Amino acid sequence: MRLGVLDVGSNTVHLLVVDAFHGAHPWPAHSQKERLRLAEQISADGSLTTAGADALVKACSAAREAAEQLEVHEMLAFATSAVRDARNSSRVLHRVRDEAGVDLQVLSGEDEARLTFLAVRRWFGWSAGRLLVLDIGGGSLEIAAGSDEAPGDALSFPLGAGRLTRDWFTSDPPDADQVAELESHVDSLLAGIELGFDIAAATSKTFRSLARLAGAVPSGHGLWAPRSLTRTGLHQVRGFIQRMPSASLAELDGVSASRAHQLVAGAIVAERAMRRLGIDELRICPWALREGVILSRLDQLH
Repeated sequence: MRLGVLDVGSNTVHLLVVDAFHGAHPWPAHSQKERLRLAEQISADGSLTTAGADALVKACSAAREAAEQLEVHEMLAFATSAVRDARNSSRVLHRVRDEAGVDLQVLSGEDEARLTFLAVRRWFGWSAGRLLVLDIGGGSLEIAAGSDEAPGDALSFPLGAGRLTRDWFTSDPPDADQVAELESHVDSLLAGIELGFDIAAATSKTFRSLARLAGAVPSGHGLWAPRSLTRTGLHQVRGFIQRMPSASLAELDGVSASRAHQLVAGAIVAERAMRRLGIDELRICPWALREGVILSRLDQLH
């Protein structure tokens, strides 16, 4: 069947259309993105700005029209941290439903962690043993761990790269005091977490960019090329990117111009999380939340 997944994230609104069957690889038939950076369009009172809401309605309407043209059988539309945490979330969701014709379901942070974990488990398989998964988005950090397809631990923290850049950095690049203060903030939120694992994995654009800068093969080598990120490599990457303005970062291979300004905050979260959890190396997984939503829905239909 043809499924459409509309992911309203903190950075992008992404429509992924797949031809999917239970037990088969969900092959992409169409993909389109709108980079709205909703996590950075939060006003002082915690509400999504009118401009942000307008852009979201427009993007969802375009996604619905594309899904109709592609004869999608079912649309799975969901929103994550930026919409979930906005003070006017309910009003924004009503606008999207009434004006764009899309019924967005808001996922909790724990649901994000569980669904992402499912995708990573299916990608690496049972040979991964007890699996630990990290995912840095624009608004939140998800951590999940377990030995089955459903994680025994599913955690979410307000440590997304876009959110932290907005709240903690006032210069580009950030100065040493801003970096140190953000490190202390991340450490305080992650204090006390103890999760055992056999293999640690990561997903998200942030981790893929950091891995590329640390020497992982480029995307041109294909989806199945093994990629990883070591804590030593990440530390070296941090050493030079946190001294670079975002305009210079955007020129580096593997860094998108729309997210370059968030990369330093993402690197800080990644390194502190790896340190806290005792991770020396992360395997990079190309599947994430969208694939988890698809796989979960196919399991339900089966």
